[in-house]
Amino acid sequence: MSKQVKETKRGHEPAKVALHPRNVKFDWSKLPLVWIPGEVFASHYVNVLHLLLPEGERWFVKVFSEILPLIEDDQLREDVIGFIGQEGVHAAAHQEVQDYFTDNGLDVRPFAAEIEALFRKILGDRDLTGRAKEEWLIERAAIIAGLEHLTAVLGNWVLNSPALDAAGADETMLDLLRWHGAEEVEHRNVAYDVFQHVDGRYSRRVRSYLLGGTALLVLWWRGAGYLMKNDPTESDPAKRPKAGLIKLIDAERRGLVPGVVRIGWATWKFFLPNYDPSAEGSTAQAVSYLAKSPAALRADAIAERQIAESQIAEGQ
Repeated sequence: MSKQVKETKRGHEPAKVALHPRNVKFDWSKLPLVWIPGEVFASHYVNVLHLLLPEGERWFVKVFSEILPLIEDDQLREDVIGFIGQEGVHAAAHQEVQDYFTDNGLDVRPFAAEIEALFRKILGDRDLTGRAKEEWLIERAAIIAGLEHLTAVLGNWVLNSPALDAAGADETMLDLLRWHGAEEVEHRNVAYDVFQHVDGRYSRRVRSYLLGGTALLVLWWRGAGYLMKNDPTESDPAKRPKAGLIKLIDAERRGLVPGVVRIGWATWKFFLPNYDPSAEGSTAQAVSYLAKSPAALRADAIAERQIAESQIAEGQ
C-alpha cells in the first residue's frame, strides 16, 4: 500500500491504494434479528442489504471478469482485479447473514430467489455475438458504475454514523457494515473508471443509473416490507409492524438509516457532468477503519500466518 499522500479538500488522502481482498470472518451465532435494540424498521431496512448484495456482488464479479479483455490500461486492469477480489468476499460475507436469517426462522429464500432471477436471467448473459455482445457487456458495466456510486454513498454514511453506536447496535453487524463500507469507499473510483475507459457517454451514464438506481430502490423497499412481514420475533403476524414512509423519514432523521434525502442528493451529484467519484468519502478514513476493524485484523493475521508457514515449508 502506497504511503504517499496528497493534499485534498478533505485533508491528507493516500495518493494510491493497492486494492486487495481481506478474507474476513464473522461470528453470527449471537446476532439478534433486530440488531438495533427496539428498532425493528431500521434493523430490517438495513438487513435488506443481505438479501440484495450476495447475488448482486457475484454479478459484479462476473461482469467485470468478462470486461477485463477490453481494458488496455495496466493500472486500471490491476484495480479491476483488486475490485473483483473484494466484491467476491463481500458476496460471501453477506451470504452468511442471509443464511443465518433462514436458519433462525426468518426465511428469506423466496425473496432471494427473485434477486437471483434478476441478476442471472434479466441482467445475465444473452445469446449475443460480436458487437451486440460487447454492447450488452458495456451496458451492464454502466449500470454497475451507477450502483457503485450508491454503495460508496452508503459506505461513507455507515463510516460516519455515530447514531448506530449510540443506539446500541450489534457490534459484529456494525463491523461487517463498516468493513464493507470502507472497502466500497476504498475502490469507489474503479467501476466509474472502467465505464469511462470502455464508453464514457454521459447519456448512457444517466440512463443506466436511472434503470439500476430505480430498480435498487424498489427492491430495497419491497425487501424491507418482506422482512418486517416475516419477522419471527413477533409470533402473531397480525401484530407485526409494517414498513412505511413516515418510519423511514423518522429513522433517517435519527441517523439510523440512509434515507431518501441522502439518496436524492447522491443522485444529483452523479448526474453532474463533472462528477468525480473520489469526492464521495475519504480514502484515509476508509483505510483507517480497515486498520482497526476486528474482522479485517483477524483476516490480516491469518494471511500473515499462512505466509510465514509457507516460507517455513519452503525453507525445509
